[in-house]
Amino acid sequence: MLWGTFSWASLGPVFVVEQTMNAAKYLNIIADQLHPYMAFVFPLGNGIFQQDNAPCQKARIVLEWFEEHTDEFYLMSWPPNSPDLNPTEHIWDVMERQLRSQTPPCPNISTFRDRCLDIWYNLSPVMNQKLVASTPRRVAAVSKVKGGATRY
Repeated sequence: MLWGTFSWASLGPVFVVEQTMNAAKYLNIIADQLHPYMAFVFPLGNGIFQQDNAPCQKARIVLEWFEEHTDEFYLMSWPPNSPDLNPTEHIWDVMERQLRSQTPPCPNISTFRDRCLDIWYNLSPVMNQKLVASTPRRVAAVSKVKGGATRY
């Protein structure tokens, strides 16, 4: 599993999660990877972080950590059971397609991890910008159809 973040301005860190993600692992990633990235990219504390309400993201220890850091960046409210509008999902799709197109296939997990990291660090910054710019339109489209299907 990979965890990664990005903004309009830059591609952020990507982190390989060796086993199942739980609240403690997620909190470590948020504290060790996300926090420094947000401080660097949004030094005025005006960044917005979006997550998709996976169970580990809704854990009390995680929500308390975000409450302690509200002056450093904003955690976007994301309702449960909402359509998946997380722009990161588009990046995972691009990465998966690139992985599947490579030959020969990955012979082992180490090669797979290396290829994933290589693809991540070579993603187009223009794609990130388009994904960030499209978020308000995608959210408005879902809102307009009251949570129904959209072209996104």
